[in-house]
Amino acid sequence: MYKIVKRFFDKGIYSANDVSKFVLSGSLTSAEYKNITGTDYAAQ
Repeated sequence: MYKIVKRFFDKGIYSANDVSKFVLSGSLTSAEYKNITGTDYAAQ
């Protein structure tokens, strides 16, 4: 899942908010969120 989300984020298809939804669902970790977006994950 990480590779797909990273690719979509890099292409501008997903926003940081979209990526945070994957963390909430358990598909990504907060560390993976930071690797993808470059910012710390803040729980919503």
